[in-house]
Amino acid sequence: MFNFLERNPFFFTLAFFAVFSIAGLVEILPGFAKTARPIEGLQPYSLLETAGRQVYIAEGCYNCHSQLVRPFKAETDRYGAFSLSGEYAYDRPFLWGSKRTGPDLHRIGDRSSTDWHDGHMWEPTSRVAGSIMPAYKHLYTKDVDFETAFAEAYTQKVVFNVPYDVEGGVQIGADEYVKGDVNTLAKARELFMQEAKVVVDEMVNQDVKAAFERGEVKEIVALIAYMNSLSQKRRSPLE
Repeated sequence: MFNFLERNPFFFTLAFFAVFSIAGLVEILPGFAKTARPIEGLQPYSLLETAGRQVYIAEGCYNCHSQLVRPFKAETDRYGAFSLSGEYAYDRPFLWGSKRTGPDLHRIGDRSSTDWHDGHMWEPTSRVAGSIMPAYKHLYTKDVDFETAFAEAYTQKVVFNVPYDVEGGVQIGADEYVKGDVNTLAKARELFMQEAKVVVDEMVNQDVKAAFERGEVKEIVALIAYMNSLSQKRRSPLE
């Protein structure tokens, strides 16, 4: 058999690739499956964070900002600990991005506070001199879409088995929800408003605070909650 392969370079090449591919799969797949699992202690996004992530996607923030810190000293010195694959286990879709017109945001929650984001989104140059980022003042007037955020989280729980409403985990009130019945969203809405209050209390913008007193949650509140969740402590609590 081996003499035949030696005399026939074409079949030798095929045999080589077959053996090489099998060896590669045996070596790579087990490790890939392990690292693709959620890191220990990882929590899924809350309802408010989910709503903020939807705003982040709708505004196209991923076009200018990546969410992937590579394991190079220049990266970790500037952005913080390098990203781990298991941190993205509950991200659908991934928002790694492919361009950095602005800085990487995967650890932005470790670097910036709620009031900083408040000022930055209203007027970027007030926080970063010479910033070319546009202002996002419209987020301060538009109500966030709570129902869509709940539907997203509920889908993640039912379809992808994301651990919502488990003891000690993130609660979304889905255990009390009857599919199609908006009247059973009361618990989810209560949790949503409780989380929003924490963010609003730390904001400076008085119009947002006044709107919250009227029972309104603006998109900027959800976006800031999502940005705050992008931190090593939040995403990798046991690291």
